[in-house]
Amino acid sequence: MVTISFNPVSSKKLYMQIYNQILSEIQLGSFKIGDKLPAERELCEQFGVSRAPIRQALSALELNGIIYSRQGEGIYVKSDQVLSDTSQTAIVFNSISPEDIIEVRMNIEPLIVKFAAQRATDEDIEELRSTIQKMEEETKAGVYVPETDDQLHRGIAKASHNELYINIMAAISNAMKQQEMWKFIRDRTVTRPDYRDINFQEHQLLIKAIEEHNVEKSVEIMTNHMQNLYDRYWKD
Repeated sequence: MVTISFNPVSSKKLYMQIYNQILSEIQLGSFKIGDKLPAERELCEQFGVSRAPIRQALSALELNGIIYSRQGEGIYVKSDQVLSDTSQTAIVFNSISPEDIIEVRMNIEPLIVKFAAQRATDEDIEELRSTIQKMEEETKAGVYVPETDDQLHRGIAKASHNELYINIMAAISNAMKQQEMWKFIRDRTVTRPDYRDINFQEHQLLIKAIEEHNVEKSVEIMTNHMQNLYDRYWKD
């Protein structure tokens, strides 16, 4: 295996620097087409960062056709040239980062659900029940539909009866739809059968707590759900 000493990075969008360093080494020939890249753990140590920006950088490299992964084997160099579709590169780097998205969700959604549990009307609860039933049917059919997940979280924001929370949740939803890396990583994690089932169970418990207007329980479940989401994206 090729041994390269990458430089530690320091910036808000760490993954951009990591992406550029790895791409540079590939284009310089330090890693040739077919070579295996260092494991994520080794890259974390060399760059002096957590797994989150490493995974974002690798996702960006894969989205741009530079590398590919073999499940259980590792990540390999596919090309030393970025795909000609420059608009794809712009989407990857100019959009709000996945790390930004999850940071906001972890902090704002427990607050939103607090007010949803307090203020949800019978009509709100009926709408949430309908969505969770739809999610249950999809889960039993062995599929994860991100639109249904999004509908549920936006329904919770609607039940808060706070227009700003509703607009914030809409902005988060829009950011997730625009960020290709978010979708790329999501499709490799949340869609797994074990995560798909747990994801549904967490949502089911959440809606039950809102139905019961149990504020403390709702906040606890949402906080855990957001932490679990973070763990699924960045720790596995």
